[in-house]
Amino acid sequence: MGGGLDPKHGHWVGTWGDANYFPQKGIASYTLSPNRQRLFPNFWHTAIFNTFRRFRHQVLYVVPPFVVAYSLMDWAIERNEYLNSKAGRAEATD
Repeated sequence: MGGGLDPKHGHWVGTWGDANYFPQKGIASYTLSPNRQRLFPNFWHTAIFNTFRRFRHQVLYVVPPFVVAYSLMDWAIERNEYLNSKAGRAEATD
């Protein structure tokens, strides 16, 4: 895959991947002038309303599992503290 003489034209062509390896034909490319580009069109409007929309659509998927997990963990911590207290040990030995 190294460079070599072009058999058709008889001149050196670079290695594979060089920009001048073979001239490309029939490829159209379009560009936009940097002066015409808007880097952050409607940035603040989009940021605020899009964030609110995404939050509103995802809140019911995220909040209930967290509420259940927090409630379960809170119950487990309170139960553990009770069972390791004087009253809890007395209840467990009965």
